[in-house]
Amino acid sequence: MTRDEQRTLLMKGSIEVEGRVQGSSNQALLVTVELDGVQGQACYKAEAGERPLWDFPDGLWRREVAASELDHVLETDLVPTTVGREDGPFGVGSLQWWVDDNLEDHYFTLREHPQFHAWFGELCAFDVIANNADRKAGHVLFDGERCWAIDNGLCFHEQDKLRTVIWEYAGLEVEGHLLERIERFASGATGQVGDWLNPIELSLAQARAHGLVESSFFPTPDEERDWPPYPWPLI
Repeated sequence: MTRDEQRTLLMKGSIEVEGRVQGSSNQALLVTVELDGVQGQACYKAEAGERPLWDFPDGLWRREVAASELDHVLETDLVPTTVGREDGPFGVGSLQWWVDDNLEDHYFTLREHPQFHAWFGELCAFDVIANNADRKAGHVLFDGERCWAIDNGLCFHEQDKLRTVIWEYAGLEVEGHLLERIERFASGATGQVGDWLNPIELSLAQARAHGLVESSFFPTPDEERDWPPYPWPLI
């Protein structure tokens, strides 16, 4: 199923809850979506099931959708297809195409494979621009053929909150073809990212993209700031 077909199914299909995703900090639900006899599974994150956070406003699902839109604009193909729905079983929330992973691999088991090095480099740049505050190793899934980046709700904060396990690229040069795509976003080609963020959050994401283009090198962790550069737990 193509991305467009997935999006249509997620946007228009009927939603049936199958159960709760084990280990999810918020009420992430596995659902089946059906439209005209075609079915698919998705992860449904309703705003009503979110655990309140002191530093992020309610509506983390919107950031999940914004992250997917950023992925689309940057042409990085990292994030499963994600849409916003007003009519979910428990109200407004996001639907993300379900990834059948092997439940064993994560960033620390996958990073040694040379075929994934370019993919992780793009994910590192994506997280810098999105200001991802929670890139745990377990937020990288392997479906048997390729990797996917999930759990992108803690992104786009107005303060610098980058926390990630992917620091192997720190100080290395960003690939030129990736910088070209990042520069387009920084210069105003923001697609629908801003539909899910406030104007300041979008502007700051563009500023981070501009900074990455200007330096052309991945940033290094700042161990002296109040906000730690690593998430916890790491997986």
